[in-house]
Amino acid sequence: MFGSTEKVAHSLPIKTVGIIGGGQLGKMLTLKAKEMGLRIIALDKDPSCPVSSICDELIVGSLYDKEKLLELAKKSDVVTYEIEHTDTETLKCIEQEGINILPSPALLELINDKLKQKVHLISHGIPTSKLICEVSKEETVAYKSKRNQLPQFPLVQKARKGGYDGRGVAVIRNENDLHKVLETDSFFEEFIEIEKEIAVLVARDLEGNVESYPVVEMVFDSRSNILDMLISPARIPEEISEKAKRIAFDVINSFVLSNLKAVGVFAIEMFLTKSGDILVNEIAPRVHNSGHHTIESCYTSQFEQHLRAIAGLPLGSTKQHSPAVMINLLGEPGYYGKPAIVGLEEILRTDGAYLHWYGKSTTGPFRKMGHVTIIDESLDSAIGKAKRLKDSVKIISEGSE
Repeated sequence: MFGSTEKVAHSLPIKTVGIIGGGQLGKMLTLKAKEMGLRIIALDKDPSCPVSSICDELIVGSLYDKEKLLELAKKSDVVTYEIEHTDTETLKCIEQEGINILPSPALLELINDKLKQKVHLISHGIPTSKLICEVSKEETVAYKSKRNQLPQFPLVQKARKGGYDGRGVAVIRNENDLHKVLETDSFFEEFIEIEKEIAVLVARDLEGNVESYPVVEMVFDSRSNILDMLISPARIPEEISEKAKRIAFDVINSFVLSNLKAVGVFAIEMFLTKSGDILVNEIAPRVHNSGHHTIESCYTSQFEQHLRAIAGLPLGSTKQHSPAVMINLLGEPGYYGKPAIVGLEEILRTDGAYLHWYGKSTTGPFRKMGHVTIIDESLDSAIGKAKRLKDSVKIISEGSE
């Protein structure tokens, strides 16, 4: 009837999501997908991976297995990633057959090669550290054996491919650090005096709408270079926060201008320098460790937001309703085997503390076994609670003292 305000009923635009990877990110995506009425099929080489206990179907196989990737794609309405390390060439071929893969394999291919990622940022005017030079594996061996001299000291070396969770990066401050040189195809960039490391989570949907979460502050474990504590919102001036968000939006727009399907959640990791500049360090085209706190502290978690974006649903509110601090639960050095938590009672007795245990079958030094998020009316109070838990909670192996 003309002028009617009667609402039209709709079903979800998709029913089944395929996830490449079955780790903790896939598990948290799956938990939210279940609440939304979505089916999840995951691909992982480990039949006991974290997602295995809750997904609708697990395809066991390598993330580089063409047949397994095709099987996953054919069973899914849309395919996404929880880890970047997969066969982008195969995924591009699958995409050409009309199967929806988000973000696009071409975008993933660009980000997977950190040198190409770096050149992309520079070519689009995104502030980032200076690229010094590209080096082959053979050249790195010569540097490490002191047959060749490095361009300068200090500098940072990054492997072009395969790096994550602190691997694939080396800081070379002087000749005493030459043993740290990575023997792989890589590049050198300038060493930056950092005031803080920060990150911005950005979500973009199929309609081109873009939303960002509050800027977070990241503190890294100096032994492993893995995120140790996350503080949200970041303790930075508002003008710096707004500048960081604008740069993050520029990064997403650079993908759009390059005709890459930038749909989903992206983590833009940045450096706030001693001089007050903001430089983009790296980009993750997926849900990310820097957004785990959003499960408890924001109206829409990063996991729900990613699913909304790739499923063709409206983006949710990115507003943070409570200050939050997150600590990673990393395996203690020297412990291997079935994991055990020392200090579990302390977590459960702490007001505003939420434990997320990933369900990995074995622990190892600095392996991510879980995380704890603390929300509080006061950011300082949340930080204090997080520090106390960090001192008392340890991940060891069963049977160890």
